[in-house]
Amino acid sequence: MDEGDVRQRACAFVAGVDASNIRDDLSPYIAAANAKVVKEELGDGESGYTITKPNGKHIITVNSLEPEERQRFTICHEVAHIALNLPSSHDEVPSWSYAKRHPNEVTCDMFAAELLMPYRQWLAAVPRGEPSTRVIEHMAAMFRTSFHAAASRFACLTDLPCAFVTMDRGTVRYAARSMSLRRASAWIPPKSPIPQGSVSHRLRAAEVSAIDTEEVAQDIWFENWEKGLDLWELARHYRRSDTTIAILWFDDEDLPEIEVNRFGNRVEDDGDLAELTGQLPWPGRSKRR
Repeated sequence: MDEGDVRQRACAFVAGVDASNIRDDLSPYIAAANAKVVKEELGDGESGYTITKPNGKHIITVNSLEPEERQRFTICHEVAHIALNLPSSHDEVPSWSYAKRHPNEVTCDMFAAELLMPYRQWLAAVPRGEPSTRVIEHMAAMFRTSFHAAASRFACLTDLPCAFVTMDRGTVRYAARSMSLRRASAWIPPKSPIPQGSVSHRLRAAEVSAIDTEEVAQDIWFENWEKGLDLWELARHYRRSDTTIAILWFDDEDLPEIEVNRFGNRVEDDGDLAELTGQLPWPGRSKRR
């Protein structure tokens, strides 16, 4: 399943229950999955697991020592395993890290995000305009989820060219992109170092937990990208776990005009002169450095 398939199946699951009060009560999802939730004190870094009884009933156990928003995410993550019929592959890898995580776990995280922050409810509640620390914290509180999850959701559903990047121990692990960035074939390569010149790189180098927003060059983040254009980067570094997250965004007018082939890959300029059209090439409105 690709990302689009996962989100479609999650939307269908949400549509099959009464999700009107889902921000306060996850029981409709639990019932739809034929499950029961038990809270116990588990080991450090162990968020939860599911066992299935011979009668088909699923018992979801969550770590009662973790914060409430983490427990809610764990419940939805385990519901995803049940709904998608995907076996668990936790393998002692922390749930906040994309490093070495099994694809099943990443898939269930995407499914869980849709359950916690349903598409229609999110769009009805999210403030219009650009992201900010205040906006992300507001949405995280409203949907009782983490800053990380709310930031990713914002990037995926905004109309702006926007990306959410997860970094672990100085390496890019995953990047979610808005529809406009996907259409432009904007690509942030996984397993690459956090780019120098980024806010994320600066915060991690300082070796303190911090959050900051600053304007940086677009091409330090996106592979094979036009130079001379800026974007805004809101980055947050967590020193204890050595993880960093970032939201990248800019205006549509600062999105380079590119050509893609039928496979969705960018067509590189061969350096030849453009064909004469009889129209003067007036300067565009893109912001240059």
